Amino acid sequence: MTTSVADAVLRQVFLEARTFNQFTDQEVSDEKLTQLYDLMKWGPTSMNCQAGYYVVVKSQEAKARLVPLLMGGNQAKTQAAPVTIIVAIDTEFYRNLPTQFPANPSAVDIFQPGTELTATNAFRNSSLQGAYLILAARMLGLDCGPMSGFDNAAVDAEFFPDGRYQSNFLLNLGYGDPAGNHPRGPRLPFEAVSQIL
Repeated sequence: MTTSVADAVLRQVFLEARTFNQFTDQEVSDEKLTQLYDLMKWGPTSMNCQAGYYVVVKSQEAKARLVPLLMGGNQAKTQAAPVTIIVAIDTEFYRNLPTQFPANPSAVDIFQPGTELTATNAFRNSSLQGAYLILAARMLGLDCGPMSGFDNAAVDAEFFPDGRYQSNFLLNLGYGDPAGNHPRGPRLPFEAVSQIL
């Protein structure tokens, strides 16, 4: 039976966590990035399809390819972030289903290239995995700055020229500098966005 985590974990991951616009100069090691993936990969996806794909933009050469494709307000903070992850969609995620979803060996037959069902599942599950990535990063003591505000088609042409992968969103990652934070925005209350039937 699952039990509640300690209040300190809730504070770190949700209650006191912030979206960071600035980061310190502290490096995010490749070992930490591997640890991050090895934690987030356990988050659930439908039929265990794992439709996410991740490009870790860390070098100055890679940043030089990415930063010009962002809206102006996102360029400087992305250039300065230790790591930016392109959270992408694997449009051919179903190829992995025979090994990843052995409970139903014929699940791969449900999905066909270019269909709405395939595209919807790919986007939904990539987005879920991107959210798990943020939560896992916070659990490991990293801070995050998720972003839209970039030219998806240009990013796809630059980083995914074969067309299999498509950018979903970007995630700046590192050890946050609170000096760059805006005042925390309010959240909608339960009764404004929820029903119990």
